[in-house]
Amino acid sequence: MGAFPFLLRHCRHGLSIGLLFGAMLGGCSGEGSGPVVVSVVGDRDDFAKPLQNLPDPAAKLMLESTAQGLVAFDASGDIVPALAQRWIMEDDGRSYIFRLRRAFWSDGSRVTAPDVARILMSRIVSLRRFDPDGPLDVVQTVVPMTGEVIEIKLAAARPFVLQMLAQPQMGVLSREGGTGPYRRAQRDKALLLTPIDRSSGDDESAEGPVPESQLRIVRSERAALAIIRFREGQAALMLGGRFTDLPLLVRAGIDRDAVRVDPVQGLLGLTVVGEGKLLDDDNVRAAINMAIDRSQLPGLFPLGGWATTEQIVPSQLDLSRNPTPPSWAGQSMDDRRAQASATITRWRTDHGATPALRIALPAGPGATLLFNMLRHDLAAIGLDTRRVDMRAEADLRLVDEVAPYDSALWYLGRVGCARKVRCSDAADAQLQAASLASTGEERAARIAEAEALMQAENGYIALGSPVRWSLASKRLTGFMASPRARHPLNHLFRRPN
Repeated sequence: MGAFPFLLRHCRHGLSIGLLFGAMLGGCSGEGSGPVVVSVVGDRDDFAKPLQNLPDPAAKLMLESTAQGLVAFDASGDIVPALAQRWIMEDDGRSYIFRLRRAFWSDGSRVTAPDVARILMSRIVSLRRFDPDGPLDVVQTVVPMTGEVIEIKLAAARPFVLQMLAQPQMGVLSREGGTGPYRRAQRDKALLLTPIDRSSGDDESAEGPVPESQLRIVRSERAALAIIRFREGQAALMLGGRFTDLPLLVRAGIDRDAVRVDPVQGLLGLTVVGEGKLLDDDNVRAAINMAIDRSQLPGLFPLGGWATTEQIVPSQLDLSRNPTPPSWAGQSMDDRRAQASATITRWRTDHGATPALRIALPAGPGATLLFNMLRHDLAAIGLDTRRVDMRAEADLRLVDEVAPYDSALWYLGRVGCARKVRCSDAADAQLQAASLASTGEERAARIAEAEALMQAENGYIALGSPVRWSLASKRLTGFMASPRARHPLNHLFRRPN
């Protein structure tokens, strides 16, 4: 830990290493001099087993910080070099060739192209189980060409390949650890991240210890603790805020100017995952969907620019037309509820009492507000509801994810048959046919047909865009709202007092 001698000169009283780290987490680190202290919403497992805990924000941050992929997103959402220092596309988009920068594992051994090719191919195979129709569906091989060059060969050209390679789950991580841009060291309940010298793999530059301003102290903790730590000046940045935690800001008296909202797109809604006669009925699923009054949501989560939606795909994206609206989109709320109530009454006449719908939601006061709204709206059409934990068996389960790439395929795949969501077999067949399409026009037509079928299936009940927010100190520079909710720690700086 070569950084500590430098830190000892800046923190007083000749503290021992353990006491020093405590001081760094307190007054010597938050708004004053010292490392940038970051709190991210999550728990210890997110840091210890980040791959298994995606898409939790703490797991994402840890992979981005210590196990970068070939490329990465910057805060503005653009693709930038990471483990690959440059790349070219050949063969009309069916070949991507990457030249690796000089990088080292934590044991000092050199990262080689065969290492990277093996790890990436394994990750691609795993990802395709959950996104079988996404940009990586046509990857044939990942092969080392030299010790520093790898090639990804595709059966057909696909857009958004680089965006997928920039996802946290594509981080190059082995038993020896990751490839940077930071090395991690456990210190009590927090982590110390030290930047890696790219030319040597050392945690220190040749001139001496790493300047303390380049160090990062990161905690994974509950949102309430992270908010209080920020309010008390013990952290310069809090990451990973979601709709579940928004009500805590008012209770904690957080300055509105400190709240930074990410303009993300993605899915925030309920997947139909339960089985049984009630949810097998197409009309009942439609009744549940049309009974929800989405106009109430902005009042529950008052964020500027946040939008509700009734559609799986929120905008045209790469569809050849606008997304399909639900059949009831033009009706008033009163008419929708009257129609939905009549549907439930008919079902009850034919089948008897309706079972209570189990709605799986995460913890947090924002989720409680959402459940109360859902309970009220569904009670209005004669359906009882019960809230359950996200790990429990459920009939409706919340999805709250930022889109990794801007394609209708991600939206359809995320709530499709591969995810064990109530889905349309015909739509799934269209998506599979799209992968085999011989022309771009045929592929687009197949995707559009799948989108219309899935919207009519009512296997996903859209509510709005995901909510992502952070808290940033006025002294912190380099932080910006991100359309991908990605906030690289190595771009942050803090102005002195």
